[in-house]
Amino acid sequence: MAYFSSIGVKRYRFDDLKTLMARATPERSGDCLAGVAAESAEERMAARLALADVPLSTFVEQALIPYESDEVTRLIMDSHDRAAFAEIASLSVGELRDWLLGDAADSAALARVAPGLTPEMVAAVSKLMRNQDLILVAAKCRVVTRFRNTIGLPGHLAVRLQPNHPTDDPRGIAASMLDGLLYGCGDAVIGINPATDSLSALATLEHLLADVIERYRIPTQSCILTHVTNSIQLIERSVPVDLVFQSIAGTERANAGFGINLAILDEAHQAALSLERGTLGDNVMYFETGQGSALSAGAHHGVDQQTCEARAYAVARRYRPLLVNTVVGFIGPEYLYDGKQIIRAGLEDHFCGKLLGLPLGCDVCYTNHAEADQDDMDTLLTLLGTAGVNFIMGVPGADDIMLNYQSTSFHDALYLRRVLGLKRAPEFEQWLVEMGVVDAGGRLLPASASHPLLGVMPKQEAA
Repeated sequence: MAYFSSIGVKRYRFDDLKTLMARATPERSGDCLAGVAAESAEERMAARLALADVPLSTFVEQALIPYESDEVTRLIMDSHDRAAFAEIASLSVGELRDWLLGDAADSAALARVAPGLTPEMVAAVSKLMRNQDLILVAAKCRVVTRFRNTIGLPGHLAVRLQPNHPTDDPRGIAASMLDGLLYGCGDAVIGINPATDSLSALATLEHLLADVIERYRIPTQSCILTHVTNSIQLIERSVPVDLVFQSIAGTERANAGFGINLAILDEAHQAALSLERGTLGDNVMYFETGQGSALSAGAHHGVDQQTCEARAYAVARRYRPLLVNTVVGFIGPEYLYDGKQIIRAGLEDHFCGKLLGLPLGCDVCYTNHAEADQDDMDTLLTLLGTAGVNFIMGVPGADDIMLNYQSTSFHDALYLRRVLGLKRAPEFEQWLVEMGVVDAGGRLLPASASHPLLGVMPKQEAA
């Protein structure tokens, strides 16, 4: 089905819904690379005018990627909750935008309709929104998850403590972990990107984190961000795995590039649940996504990268994860060229994920060859905090020495909490008070040379 729109005397034609969605997307380098972007600002506006009139029911009837050839499409279509959709089924994309921005769409209403929304619907409406619209709606969404603490409560912000080390050296990891804990970070997860896929080395890291968490009774969870099949093997060997991690994408072919499919994720989810390591809840999965992943794998099927990203959230939603992290600027300038594009993408991802009922966090980050700097990241960080992001990253000095990219630091989390009055996960904040890391108001206390957390550091072996 073709779609038409006119601006002045010029009439635009968009051959199908996939083309219309792509042309309506704010400019970004990835869509230009893929050859699906609008050729001018005028064409982009014409596409948005046409998209605003598309009934939401169209997205239930027309698949952007064929149902027969893509299991993510089948997941989206087969799991669509028509009862939840009924409340908004009569709306067009433009009318959905108006409803989302209105007072009737409060937190309860948004939670009620979330199962009836498809990724393509939320991607479409995001293309009609200004940045402030994305922030306003996302701030009304409430997505709360639990494992050993409670993440996503209103007025709270969690931090993933990311103590990466280029050789997985236990002392280097412990030093970064100690640094983060003394700055009050780590309530989202203590998560390590390992430098190796050796199962014995991965088991060593799992035991290191489990020992620290158990010895100091820290109400948080750990995760080694290795491939999901490695996590399954570790669980089979009775290694103390808290959260199972996997990078995911929005098409079957892109997920195959990651070495996964839904059946493997199903197996991993059940394996993690079998350990019953959570004390407050059973949200056991941690997913990471990023705009451009499907395109970089040549697996986007001509769909714009932001819509592909939203489709990845359908995969995540299947498993009720504790955390979903959009690593927004990590893939590079081929996909998000500069600070403006990274900021827009971060707000889009957070909006779409929250609207679909996911616990969205964001790695506010960029690579050193992108046209972006720390001022751009400060802007995105502040906007996401205002929008109610569930968690951010905590990296020593904001400079990840293992993955070689720029993220957010422990100090950035302190800034955001101070400016916006945000608290840590309640169980974790109470532990910090008991350990003498923060006072009753959540402010950092000086760390003495005899602080009990210094025992996190492994003993130095004699020469």
